[in-house]
Amino acid sequence: MSNQEIFDLMARFDASTATGLKLTTKDFSLELTKAVAAVPVSAAPIPPACPPAAEADSAAPAPAGPAITAPLVGTFYAASAPGQAPFVQPGDRVKKGQTLCLLEAMKMMNEVQAPCDCVIEAVLPQDGDLVSFGQELIRYREG
Repeated sequence: MSNQEIFDLMARFDASTATGLKLTTKDFSLELTKAVAAVPVSAAPIPPACPPAAEADSAAPAPAGPAITAPLVGTFYAASAPGQAPFVQPGDRVKKGQTLCLLEAMKMMNEVQAPCDCVIEAVLPQDGDLVSFGQELIRYREG
């Protein structure tokens, strides 16, 4: 393989999405790797705010009620530490911005907060469950 062919191969590898390439012939061996940049995990976004009371009355409520969904994939924690009381339980009245649960992703704890003043109707996952992006975590009703 000529130097020009090796340089062409390196250029194509660099432009590709591949992270590794190993080429071995009877004359030589070539191994190329790329460092993969870690994607930073940002803080969990706050779910959209509850609609004002006038809008809530005019719209037909969904049968299951509004729900707070997982903003990322991670492990669901109902309490701040094992053996501690959960952040919320069904029937609890919470204020906008109050922490409802934690989601752990890549060793980072992300707080999931109440989008409005509301009453917790159901906490759906169990403590320690793996949750998916968009999965319903907590059902609530305005109040």
